[in-house]
Amino acid sequence: MKKFSLLMALAVVFALSSCAEKAAESTEEEATEEVSNDESANEGAEETIAGTYGDENTTAEGAVSPEEMLAMLEETDSIQVKVKGTVADVCQRKGCWMDMAITEDESMTIKFKDYEFFVPMNCQGKTAIVDGYAKKETQTVEWLQHKASDAGATEEEIAAITEPEHSITFMASGVIIE
Repeated sequence: MKKFSLLMALAVVFALSSCAEKAAESTEEEATEEVSNDESANEGAEETIAGTYGDENTTAEGAVSPEEMLAMLEETDSIQVKVKGTVADVCQRKGCWMDMAITEDESMTIKFKDYEFFVPMNCQGKTAIVDGYAKKETQTVEWLQHKASDAGATEEEIAAITEPEHSITFMASGVIIE
């Protein structure tokens, strides 16, 4: 059990550090490509937001509402699904995660498979279709603080996060921003 706990702790540390350190670990060629991807995903013009990110074969066909996804998750702890909803928040450092509203008071955090792509940092409020896996899980305090920092929270707001949260997360292989 101690070995498992140590492995889980290492996995959390790796996940938290990967968002901030990914570019530093890239070779010069990968870094150039990453910068190009960041620029193309996050250049300012409104018309550049719409498009497909990640798996280019992602389509809107078969997408369900967040409410339908929640109903599906009543039977299991994870599902493969396409969900269409409104982008509630986006990582303001790189576009490496986004939140999608799933109820009036709740959202799910969407991360991108293998950290292979990012979404525009100015896509908040847009309609998105995400294709991948939804899962019920507990978000650690460390992740929640990291996410708050990425979203531009103050030091006081970050320090106020002291409890883990049970929520729906999503690992997307492809995203369409409409």
